[in-house]
Amino acid sequence: MMRAILLMPLVLLAGCEPPAEGEPVTRTRIDGKAEPQEQVTPTSEPTESVTTQVESACRSIIFEDTPLTHCLATPSRHTISADLGPSGGEPYRSLSAFSRTRDSAGIAFAMNGGMYDEDGDPIGYFVEDSERLQTLNTNDGAGNFHMKPNGVFFGSDGKWEVRSTDDFLANVTERPQFGTQSGPMLVIDGQLHPEISHDGESRLVRNGVGVDERGRAHFVISNAPISFGKLARFYRDELDVKNALYLDGNVSALWNPVTERLDTGAPIGPIIVVEKKEASSE
Repeated sequence: MMRAILLMPLVLLAGCEPPAEGEPVTRTRIDGKAEPQEQVTPTSEPTESVTTQVESACRSIIFEDTPLTHCLATPSRHTISADLGPSGGEPYRSLSAFSRTRDSAGIAFAMNGGMYDEDGDPIGYFVEDSERLQTLNTNDGAGNFHMKPNGVFFGSDGKWEVRSTDDFLANVTERPQFGTQSGPMLVIDGQLHPEISHDGESRLVRNGVGVDERGRAHFVISNAPISFGKLARFYRDELDVKNALYLDGNVSALWNPVTERLDTGAPIGPIIVVEKKEASSE
């Protein structure tokens, strides 16, 4: 897919948690019915057998009285890519628009993935189909994106990683097949981000991604407002993820075809797409 490299100047972050009065994300099903809220006791490490038994790559759990949806991508069963919009076109701006372009049978799930400007274009590093559409952003500034260290979620050929921006800049020399930059990091080398409090006053629907030592990508979206600290602790304490990245808040959305969940609401930017492999070798 070819698209002109984005050369526009950085503008105010439309994807960095819009004001509370902005349109909230609506949790919905394609058929219009309310999504069932299954409550499952969290475990320290979700097993891959859960994904196999229930078909869906996502499960509903409760962590410290907050409902979350945890979606697991496994290299042997899934591929991950980044998508912004149709070739030569404008960004999708919603999972609904994106869903109309894809066969749902092949999609495990999709989630908004990275911060963006008022037009929906990424403000940080973004690679789609090995084509770099935006360069790495190391600027200082206001907002969650610039709450350093921020980081990059990226991967090629089934090897997925989350690294801080400085780590990525210093050590990643080859362009990945996909990549998206966001911020702040939630967990860095097993430690919580130094500026994130235990359970701060800011509570929004939020989502993030982390990769465990087995190479599996853990995507989490809250189904109720959650603090940065609680989301970060879930990654560190329950999922045992050493590096996790905040994707966004208030605009956070998930498409899970198996359960017919298709979140709608405020416009989004980059999208992370997790697809099923035709056959599993595991």
